[in-house]
Amino acid sequence: MRIASWNVNSLNVRLPHLEQWLKDSAPDVVGLQETKLEDHKFPDAALAALGYRSVFAGQKTYNGVALLARERAMDEVQIGIPGFDDEQRRVIAATIGGVRIVNLYVVNGQDVGTDKYAYKLRWLEAVHDWLAAELQRHSRLVVLGDFNIAPDARDVHDPEVWNDNHILTSTAERGALKKLEALGLHDGFRLHNDEAGSFSWWDYRAAGFRRNLGLRIDLTLVSEALKPVATAAGIDREPRTWERPSDHAPAWVQLSDG
Repeated sequence: MRIASWNVNSLNVRLPHLEQWLKDSAPDVVGLQETKLEDHKFPDAALAALGYRSVFAGQKTYNGVALLARERAMDEVQIGIPGFDDEQRRVIAATIGGVRIVNLYVVNGQDVGTDKYAYKLRWLEAVHDWLAAELQRHSRLVVLGDFNIAPDARDVHDPEVWNDNHILTSTAERGALKKLEALGLHDGFRLHNDEAGSFSWWDYRAAGFRRNLGLRIDLTLVSEALKPVATAAGIDREPRTWERPSDHAPAWVQLSDG
């Protein structure tokens, strides 16, 4: 099972890209973030024509998440973090092929010390508590999405700029991610890739992609039970080269039949 995560930064704009990528790459499961579509506008019929079932939770202009599954049913669908009052559509989960998939669009946080930053940390704490409960029910768990956190210095193009006091790399944000991983979750990419300079997001400005001025903030975390069968992981840069691309590239992890 190949499981991917892609922040499409407006599915209305990026639907042709998504359709092309699904045809080219044929992932089994995809988590989408920033669909920016109300539910009645979600292109489920177009995706069904490509063989993908869809579940989704969207809103106008902002946020929005979805899960796509090829030739597999999606059960136990959960929208939002249980017990956490939040109108923003940032979380969707489902059980697919015996694997619990949790798709997150983590809060950006704007800047260290702001109200949005405090909200991000509260949100991550709520996610932690929920995932702890999910792992009790589902040992085979994948948590994927746009985490809006670069895990360490290897995951940023300039560690002096993206430092302990910068949004997306601050001490508290990285600490919150480490706390999630301490539940027994492993960064799928880092199971197979140690090198620095592999990114999943590049700013549209200053020729960020051409100059590889990026961050790795799109993650696929696998549970302890899935770690032995997480046989490969990577980032597909190709869609970022297309005309009018999302600023993110798909990240993926491969689970073997074991």
